[in-house]
Amino acid sequence: MENLMNLADLFTPRARELVPPLWGPSAASEGTPTISLAYGLADPLVLPREELVETTAQILATDVDAVLNYAPVAAELVTLVAERLRREGVAAHEQQVIITYGSSQILGLLPQILVNPGDTILVEAPTFMGAVGLFVRAGAQLVGVPVDANGLDVDALETVLRDLRARGVRPKFIYTIPNFQNPTGTTLSLARRQRIVALAAEYGVIVVEDDAYSDLRFHGEPLPPMAALDQEGWVLRVGTFSKILAPGLRVGWAHGPKALIDRLRMVKVEGSSSPFISHLVARFSAEGRLDTHITSLRRHYAAKCATMITALHRELPELPFVPPDGGFFIWLRLPEGVSGRELEPVALQQGVEVLHGNRCYADGSGAEYVRLAFSYVPETQIAGAIQRLGNSIRAVMR
Repeated sequence: MENLMNLADLFTPRARELVPPLWGPSAASEGTPTISLAYGLADPLVLPREELVETTAQILATDVDAVLNYAPVAAELVTLVAERLRREGVAAHEQQVIITYGSSQILGLLPQILVNPGDTILVEAPTFMGAVGLFVRAGAQLVGVPVDANGLDVDALETVLRDLRARGVRPKFIYTIPNFQNPTGTTLSLARRQRIVALAAEYGVIVVEDDAYSDLRFHGEPLPPMAALDQEGWVLRVGTFSKILAPGLRVGWAHGPKALIDRLRMVKVEGSSSPFISHLVARFSAEGRLDTHITSLRRHYAAKCATMITALHRELPELPFVPPDGGFFIWLRLPEGVSGRELEPVALQQGVEVLHGNRCYADGSGAEYVRLAFSYVPETQIAGAIQRLGNSIRAVMR
C-alpha cells in the first residue's frame, strides 16, 4: 500500500506556498572571498559591546525580579520612546506606544488587525522586501506607487487613491519609508509629507511611517515626521533600535492612534517583549548615552557612504544613482540591456554579492537596478567590491 503519510500533506495551503527566506551571504567561486553588499547589516565595529556588558551588569545588580522574571517591558523604555518622539514634534503619549520584537513584528501584526484576504495595501515601488513578503502572506493585494528622487510620488499616489475610490476600494494603509528609503536611499520632501498626511485624512487611509533610518542622517537638516504633521490620527509611526544600537537586541516600537495600538497589543499573543532586553536598552540609552552613540554612528556610516560614492564615480561614472543623505543603501541603475537578476550570479563569481532590484518590487519589476549596502562591508574593502562589480557589469555586457 502506498505510503500517504507525507509531512507536506499536513501543511496549510499558505504554508505550502512559502519559500526559504533570502538571508546571508552566498558562496562565491572557490578561492574567491566574497564581499557582500547585499544586506543592510550593522557594522560590527560600531556595536557597543563593552558598554552593553557594563549595562548588563548594572541592571542585573539593580532588580533581578523585574529583569529576569515574567514581567512587563521596562516603563523607562516606553518613556524614552515617547520623549524621543516629542523631540521630533509628535504629540506622543506613553499609552500609545507599543514595544515589539523589532519593527518587523509590527509589520507582521498589522495585517492581523487590518487586512482580510483580497484587501488593498499601497506600497512604494520599490520598497523593503521584508514588508512585501509579510503583506503578501497575509493575502493582501499590493498596489505599487512610484518613488523618485524626492521620495514617494504623491501625484501618482493621489491618482491611485482616486481610482480605487471610484471602484469602491478603500485601501487599508499606505506603507512608506520616508527617510533614506530602503532600497533607493531617497528622502521624502516636506511638501510631499504634508500632502500624504492630507490625502490620508481625505481618503480615510492609515499611513504606516516606517522610519528605521531617520537617526542616521549624514547631511542636511532633519524633516518633521508625518506623525508630527498629522492632526487627525491617521499616522502610525514605526521605529527600531536595530540601526542605532544593535539588531540582535530585536527591539522595535510603534506610536499611533490608541485604538490601533490597543489592538496590536491584543494580537501580540506572546505578551510583553523581553523584560531583560527592554531594561538593557533603557539603561544604555539613559543620560544621553544613546544620542552620543548615534553621533558616532553618523560619522562612521557617512565615511563608508562617501567611500562607496567615490568608488562608483571612478569605476562606473556613467551609471546614475541618488547619493543618499543617510541610511545604509545606494540604488544603482544598470546599463541598458543589463538586468540585476542576470548580473547577480556573475558578480558572485567575481567575489561580490549584490541584491537585484526585482526583489524590492511587489510586482517583480526593477530588473534594471541593484541595491548596494555600504553598512556592513569594511570600509577598506568597498573600493575593491565596486571594482569587482564594474568587472561583472562589463562581463555581462560583452
